[in-house]
Formats: sequence, C-alpha cells, structure tokens
Amino acid sequence: MKEIEIIPEREGQVQRKGNVSAPMACNKKSAAGSVSQRACVFCGSRVVLYPISDALHVVHGPIGCAAYTWDIRGSLSSGQQLHRNSFSTDLREMDVIYGGEKKLLLALRQLIARYKPKAAFIYSTCIVGVIGDDVEAVCRTMTAEAGIPVIPVHSEGFKGTKKDGYRAACEAVATLLGTGSTEDVKPHSVNILGDFNLAGETWIIKKYYERMGIQVVTCITGDAKIEDIRRAHGAKLNLVQCSGSMTHLAKMMEEKYGIPFKRVSYFGIEDMSAALYDTAKFFSNDPTIMQRAQDLVREEVGNIYPQLQAYREELQGKKAAIYVGGSFKAFSLVRALRLIGMQTAVVGSQTGGPDDYKQLAEICDEGTIIVDDSNPLELAKFVLEKDVDLFIGGVKERPIAYKLGVAFCDHNHERKEPLAGFVGMLNFAKEVYSSVMSPVWNFVPRRQPGRAHTGMPSAQEKSVSLEEKTP
Repeated sequence: MKEIEIIPEREGQVQRKGNVSAPMACNKKSAAGSVSQRACVFCGSRVVLYPISDALHVVHGPIGCAAYTWDIRGSLSSGQQLHRNSFSTDLREMDVIYGGEKKLLLALRQLIARYKPKAAFIYSTCIVGVIGDDVEAVCRTMTAEAGIPVIPVHSEGFKGTKKDGYRAACEAVATLLGTGSTEDVKPHSVNILGDFNLAGETWIIKKYYERMGIQVVTCITGDAKIEDIRRAHGAKLNLVQCSGSMTHLAKMMEEKYGIPFKRVSYFGIEDMSAALYDTAKFFSNDPTIMQRAQDLVREEVGNIYPQLQAYREELQGKKAAIYVGGSFKAFSLVRALRLIGMQTAVVGSQTGGPDDYKQLAEICDEGTIIVDDSNPLELAKFVLEKDVDLFIGGVKERPIAYKLGVAFCDHNHERKEPLAGFVGMLNFAKEVYSSVMSPVWNFVPRRQPGRAHTGMPSAQEKSVSLEEKTP
C-alpha cells in the first residue's frame, strides 16, 4: 500500500525514521477537524487524581463530563472505594445564566456530611470557565466549614491539551504536600509518581522495593491515601513512572523540598530491572540494597524467561502498531515487543515532547512511522500501509483495530490485567500471543486470497498449542 497523504497542518507531527529533516512538531493544540485521539484538560486532571480513593471527586459542570469518568478505570484500592463514585453538580440552563456557586456549595455540604472524606477535589469544566464561577471562593468556604482540604482543580477543558490537565492535577496535589508528619519515614524511602495501580500494579512494584529494603512512602496516585500524600515530602527519592503526568510535580518537590527524581518504567524486563538497579544505586550507602536488587532480578527473570522464549518462537517477525497516552510508555513497549520477537512498525503518543520523539526514533527500526497526537483516519491508514498484526492502544483505538481485522491489546486505564513488573511482562506476552495468533484473523477480508497477507498460519496449520510447548 502506498504512503498516505497527510493534511498540511499535521505534516510536522508525522515522521518516518530514515526520512527526517526536522525535529518532531509537538505540544500543539489538535488540528481543527482532525478528531484527535487526545482528550481535554478536564480528562487529564481526572486521570491523575481519580485513584485517590479516600477523597471526594466532584465535577462542577454538566452531567456529561461526570458520566465520562463513571468507574471506567482499572485503578484498585486497598481501603475506601469512594473514588468509584462520580459526583456532579449537573449544571443546567438556569445555572449557566445565574451561576452555579450556590449549587456547588450545597452539593459539597451534602456530600461531605454523608461520605466524610479526607479531602475533596472540585473540577472546573468548560462551562464553569465560561460563566466565571468563583470555585476557589467556594472551596475556601468549605475548607473552613468542614475542616478538610477542599481543593479546586483548574481543569476547564478548552484551556489546552490533556497535558495541561496533568499540570492542573499536580498543582492540586501539591497543596497537600508538607502538611503531614514524617516521623515514621525511613532513610531509604521513595515515592512512586505516575503509577495508578491499574489491576493492582502498584502493589506488585511496592513489593519489589520492600524486598530490597526500601520503604514506599506513597504512590501518587495509585491506591493513594490523603494522609500518605501529606507526608510524601519526607521521602528521599521520587521515581517518576508516567513522565508526562508527573514530571511537573517531581520538579516542584525537588525545588521546594530538595527531593531528587528519576524517570523509570516498570514495563518489560529491561526497564523494570533498570528501575530497580537505578534506585539501588541512589542508596549506594547501603550495598545490601544493590545485592537484594540483583537477587530479585535474577530470580524473577529466571522464572519467566523460558516461557517468554516459547512465545518469541511463535511471534517472531510479526509487526505491531503502538498508540498510547505517554511517550515513556511507548519506549518500554517497543523494547518489550522486541523481546518477544515483534517489530514496531507504527508508534505514537498523545503527549510526547521533542526529546521523547528523538529518543523513540533512536530505538525504532528504519521506516517506522512515528506520530504525535494522531487521529482515527491516520491511524487506520498507517495500520493498513504497514500491514500490522497487532495494535496496542486504549479504548478509543480498539474499534479501529477490530474494524480493520487486526488483533488488539489494551494498554490503557481500563484494563483489568497487570502488565507492570516481571509478572506483567509474562501477562503481556500471553495476551499478545493469544490475540495475534487467534485463527479468527484468517477470516477477515484483508486476509482473503488476493489481499495483503502477513503469513499468519491458518487454524489447520496451527495444530500444536503453545501451552504444550511452554515449560
């Protein structure tokens, strides 16, 4: 299939490795009419703050904004489940005309009295920015009245991109830092920033650090509790997993509290091991931590590597397309796919920066399409042009894959299977194998005689199951 034409406004945001003359254009507002896969500022703020499970989350705006986030994420909690509810002031025509401050105040009084949260986050939506409600004044009134932090989140959707929503969330969380006691924080301690405990992934990572002798003070925001966030400033190191959402907070904590930070990833064997080793190096004053890290990696990799090799034999030469929210996640996915024998033909993100795309190009093969803030039409055409066998994305990319007859792997916030850590790499390989090698793809139109074919074996040819070959 020939290369597709890109609309002029998007040309700077699509590159092919080996044919690049200028840095990737990014951090731009989405091109009008392109139906971008990227979400709004409000969505970005909710993605970050939603997993704080003992706080009240109130959407000040029309009911539609709250419905978008109604318990759709896979973030788990070891305590309260208050974050499973989505509350809204449900602004209507008369509220737009006369203002919604009184309605917000009444809603907060009722909700706080009923649920007794440790804090409350109030999200401003587009309509609130238009009519000019003084949400901060309402929050100050309720803070004094209820005796808990009631925090405004300046997340009017039209103010920018999803990345601006991340920033608004970081600034909201920052108001809690430094307000709690750090007496029980140990000398070897970290905060995990940017992990949201999807399918319990935070618990997996915390156990690794605990086995190394390192205390995890809090995770912001997976399975986060307000009291833990209050004392996060006592940790000695911040580990930033989702750089797009949490680098701003990490820089704020470094400037105010002197806490350094490291960018890490917990996806794939290479990146998971590097995260543990980098953390151990930081605490080099205790050599036993590095020894424990080495023992942990040796044991965990030894347990899963034979099974990964079996999957690699079956998946060798298959091609994948990746489109995710943060570029740092894309790095890990490219390396993880390579480990199981697959090539990345298309890769992109919603919120990557120039340095991210430069690094992404360095680890990809020649001819790989690299894209920023793509749209359904582009993604569909790239998938067909490269004739990929697998699409890795989120809920908005799933219909694209299935309509084109391509296997799909959910790597976004809705999934229920942990993909982080060493066990997560094995889960990922299993999911990729079961998706890519399913006989159903033999019957999609583009796999029929006379159409493009990638060499996937038929149901008859695939007579030996991988389970029989796996140790």
